[in-house]
Amino acid sequence: MKTLSLTFTLLFFSLHLYSQEPIYFKNGNGVLTGNLNQGSPMSDLSWAWSSNNACFPETQKQKFTGNHVLYYTDLPAYSEMEVTVVPKNPNANFSIYAYQVGKVSEGKVVPNLTSCTRCEADHKWDYKKRGKTQDHTRTVKDLLAIANPFQVVIGVVGAEGLTEGDYELHITLKSR
Repeated sequence: MKTLSLTFTLLFFSLHLYSQEPIYFKNGNGVLTGNLNQGSPMSDLSWAWSSNNACFPETQKQKFTGNHVLYYTDLPAYSEMEVTVVPKNPNANFSIYAYQVGKVSEGKVVPNLTSCTRCEADHKWDYKKRGKTQDHTRTVKDLLAIANPFQVVIGVVGAEGLTEGDYELHITLKSR
């Protein structure tokens, strides 16, 4: 009986290892402040390289192993959004991803994301890119809505197990 009880306890804990609900912000334009300690690590990142989401490849998973802090907002029709995370400590290694869904609901929040319309990610490069320079900021672009509105979920993540660090999240929304 103790074994059965322990098994159910471990199963329950593993299913709720990551249970943060995204933080909603009404105006999709502006600056939010936060700290990675508001989030949790995500034990299963396979949603990201699933063909239904194609957010980042499995070879880059180490850059998304720290705490994830989730936000979401509305992306009105005929709009475009750009999101940048700016760590307060320029030496802190952060990553970011953002994806579009019709409406944030069960099955639409990572790690249980079954599919999304678009997903973009940015992380520290493995090598230098000709004609480009990377600093400590990370930006996702090309979040767009044409005729129909969407909701956008934004994940601010500590790379390589980072669990704490202050940051600013800059959101720019351009609408017709």
